[in-house]
Amino acid sequence: MLKLCEHLQSNRESAPLSYSYTRDALALLQVSAAATAAAAESESSDVSTKIPPDDRIPATIITGFLGSGKTTLLNHILTADHGKRIAVIENEYGEVDIDGSLVAAKTTGAEDIVMLNNGCLCCTVRGDLVRMISELVNKKKGRFDHIVIETTGLANPAPIIQTFYAEDQVFNDVKLDGVVTLVDAKHADFHLDEVKPKGVVNEAVEQIAYADRIIVNKTDLVGEPEIASLVQRIKNINRMAHLKRTEFGKVDLDYVLGIGGFDLERIESAVDAKDSKEDHASHGHDHDHDHDHHHHHHDEHEHKHEHHDHHSHEHTHDPGVSSVSIVCEGSLDLEKANIWLGTLLLERSDDIYRMKGLLSVEGMNERFVFQGVHDIFQGSPDRLWGPDEPRINKIVFIGKNLDAQELEKGFKSCLL
Repeated sequence: MLKLCEHLQSNRESAPLSYSYTRDALALLQVSAAATAAAAESESSDVSTKIPPDDRIPATIITGFLGSGKTTLLNHILTADHGKRIAVIENEYGEVDIDGSLVAAKTTGAEDIVMLNNGCLCCTVRGDLVRMISELVNKKKGRFDHIVIETTGLANPAPIIQTFYAEDQVFNDVKLDGVVTLVDAKHADFHLDEVKPKGVVNEAVEQIAYADRIIVNKTDLVGEPEIASLVQRIKNINRMAHLKRTEFGKVDLDYVLGIGGFDLERIESAVDAKDSKEDHASHGHDHDHDHDHHHHHHDEHEHKHEHHDHHSHEHTHDPGVSSVSIVCEGSLDLEKANIWLGTLLLERSDDIYRMKGLLSVEGMNERFVFQGVHDIFQGSPDRLWGPDEPRINKIVFIGKNLDAQELEKGFKSCLL
């Protein structure tokens, strides 16, 4: 079984994260448990995060079907006087047409690299994305602070996401900041309802499932009932993503950049079912919506081991793409948790698109946070549990053919 932990620790000292594949997903916990127990006895121990800083160049993936507003957003990045130095990697069939008056310099070769007057770079990929990123880093490092990658309208974001972890020449210099998906409010239902051959997942659904930020664009073209229905449908697919409604593709770059969607120190906000995940651009602040938590019912009766559970009941087994969350109090048996999660990833990695979690492990005084994409698992000890803080486990799975009761049963079997 391929395991990357030792390789990454020896060759990627600048990166703060631990990775492994499939069955060894939580093996790194065994090292963490011993290390954090010793650290807890040290006078220097406190409740601050133990995750070291990551100074690699952040990269954001922007995806969405044709007509969703990607071109408007990319044109804004490339032409507006926003003061940010961004390298935009545009796919071969991109629609962004740069006015010649905005071009400061141009390099023509296997890939075209255009320097714009506002300090941004535009690059057209005709072949290997890895080569394009490497060329940018090697030749233009220091000239940009962020990379934005455009996908084709029909693209599944997963292979691009995995590139940031599987390719050393990318991983060593660039970190994945997040996935932004634009959704056309007027035509989204048509794309989401499109029938695909058996075994093929709808691309529009996949783009929503992998997203950290979802921009529901062109809301001026449909009524509020239609928007509310679409928003609920999106949240049924992906309850971890932050959602914004907008018109004419108007969105602040701060909403698109600096997401931290793959940062372990931001896991808690992603898995917290109590957090509002929708922002109305017209109001400029967040609102809590009853429909945001439609899936999550709270059981008031006692459970075995006195664990208090909150989980999704609406779809016991959803043959489509959906979210399942599990929240329960108690501590996990390390060996059982390792076997359960490792086996789950080994057998169901194709079906599990994304997952995030915060765990309480017996023998560890620190919280353990993790996130994953298919069979790629990333985890690290977080801060110490507070003296009076309930040790509550929180996990969210996004994927296809998820059985909420089966996942909950498997997880609870690991509790002491």
